[in-house]
Amino acid sequence: MNTKLTLNLDKEVIEKAKAYAKNNQVSLSKLIENYLHSLTKQSKKSSSVSPLVESLTGIIPSHYDEKSDYRDYIDKKYR
Repeated sequence: MNTKLTLNLDKEVIEKAKAYAKNNQVSLSKLIENYLHSLTKQSKKSSSVSPLVESLTGIIPSHYDEKSDYRDYIDKKYR
């Protein structure tokens, strides 16, 4: 069940977070939810991965084709 939450944050932080979320094709709500989930989840084993890295887990779409993306990058670079 989703619940609305109101936060008071620095305007510059919000704008940077929105840009980051847009560039990574994830909603700002989902980004914050993943981060808070990583901070609060109970883990039986100690993790050497930072909460920030854990919060980013799963934001890359499952249909992402890195080879195609790299070919596009090379094609644009050497045109």
